[in-house]
Amino acid sequence: MRIALHSVIRQGQEAGYEAVHATVPSDLLASLRAAGISDWTIWRSGDHLFHLVETDDFAAAMAALDDDPVNHRWQEFIGAYVDHFETTDGHPAGPGAGMALGQVWNLAAQARTQEEPEA
Repeated sequence: MRIALHSVIRQGQEAGYEAVHATVPSDLLASLRAAGISDWTIWRSGDHLFHLVETDDFAAAMAALDDDPVNHRWQEFIGAYVDHFETTDGHPAGPGAGMALGQVWNLAAQARTQEEPEA
């Protein structure tokens, strides 16, 4: 499954955020993979970040990372750059709860639906 997330960079920290993501620590990469995350891509528009996370179970991956000391160190470090994650349910971002953006449309899904013969 693919999960989209939205976070906001602290004002004036855009260049620093990009610099620290030039090479993410290898132990963090290992923790992400161990948690079941196969890929994570981040795009930036101004101070807004848009993430695409690929995993079989997002809530389980976030729960695993919540217990991971490597992730804790990274979160403390990256907190100097990231102001917050937007949530969709109005609650603070916890292990996956309310973080995922609702999908509005997907070209491939619509194309598949239109290609299927009607019964």
